[in-house]
Amino acid sequence: MNLRTFSLLIIVALIALLAALNWNTLATPSTVSLGVAEIQAPLGVLMLALTCLMAVFFLAYVLWMQGSVLMEARRHAKEMQAQRDLADKAEASRFTELRGVLETLHAQNRQDLLARIDALEAHLASRAQESDNSTAAYVGQLEQQVRQLASRS
Repeated sequence: MNLRTFSLLIIVALIALLAALNWNTLATPSTVSLGVAEIQAPLGVLMLALTCLMAVFFLAYVLWMQGSVLMEARRHAKEMQAQRDLADKAEASRFTELRGVLETLHAQNRQDLLARIDALEAHLASRAQESDNSTAAYVGQLEQQVRQLASRS
């Protein structure tokens, strides 16, 4: 129980105790002016009743305010959840878009890499062919030189 509630309960208890101890004085009839007329009524009881009525109205007002604050908080929480969901969907779409871009880049890089490998393979094949031709030419020259040497001897 917080301090405000405790102090309000103490004040209400003191008013009730004071009214109970002085009930004879409060219930004594006296002349009460209503502005346009005068009546005979116990002024203390009237004041106590008006104080109770005012307390009831204040209590109803506090409950109404608390209810409206709770409703506003609930509405605000729903709006926040809707905004959170919207942000999550936007983030998910951004991730999907990023994934698409990365896949496209990956496919392009793969195609570029395959093209380079094909070019290198073709170049390697041509170099191997040139090497084979050179080796065959050297072998042919060596055979010719061996024949010439063999024919001289």
